[in-house]
Amino acid sequence: MGLTFDKILVIMVIAVIILGPERLPLYAKKLGEFVRSIKHMADGAKDRLRDEMGPDFDDVDWKQLDPRQYDPRRIIRDALLEDEREAEAEARKVRVEEAAERRKERMAEAEARANGTAKLNFDEEAT
Repeated sequence: MGLTFDKILVIMVIAVIILGPERLPLYAKKLGEFVRSIKHMADGAKDRLRDEMGPDFDDVDWKQLDPRQYDPRRIIRDALLEDEREAEAEARKVRVEEAAERRKERMAEAEARANGTAKLNFDEEAT
């Protein structure tokens, strides 16, 4: 979605057509000065913020505060994926519990058979 070379080229062609080749260098120079002044103002604001916040300024995670991370499509996609992960984790938990129950039942059956065989053997020895 950013400016690619093709888009810049189209903008320059339109600028040449609208402004004319004589005035284009003058407006390009003005644009450059404008961009430099904006950068200078941003740097000044950053320095003032650093002065006001003190040492805490360097501890701030600026990437976490970037508004571009709040893309609604990404937020919805992450929420849906999180719901799927939670559902999968819940299903996995249920399967583990069911397997544990089956294991207990098999152990109880095996123990009952062993006790029944032992009782049968005991009865045979008694006779």
